[in-house]
Amino acid sequence: MASRPAISASRYSKMVCKATGFNKLGLMPDDTIYENDDVKEAIRRLPENLYNDRGFCIKRALDLSMRQQILPEEQWTKYEADKFYLEPYLKEVIQERKERVKWAKK
Repeated sequence: MASRPAISASRYSKMVCKATGFNKLGLMPDDTIYENDDVKEAIRRLPENLYNDRGFCIKRALDLSMRQQILPEEQWTKYEADKFYLEPYLKEVIQERKERVKWAKK
């Protein structure tokens, strides 16, 4: 039995991006992340332009979803444009929380 060739991580990521369909609504991966306390704090720390862009994308996606429509294909979020804009802020928040827990134990 012949084995299937392994799928590269980037190819797999592209497949997941297409399969979720969020790109058809103009959303980025960080727009769909579950908002726990750390994520809420990271969102609060976003620069104003990123914060406003995030809000616009989410509101537009909700509106499209409600009307059961998708964006025209030229407006879909391209895989290359998919960026994790929240990640640096989230890492900072998590690191600070871990430091607070560490100091509280002392």
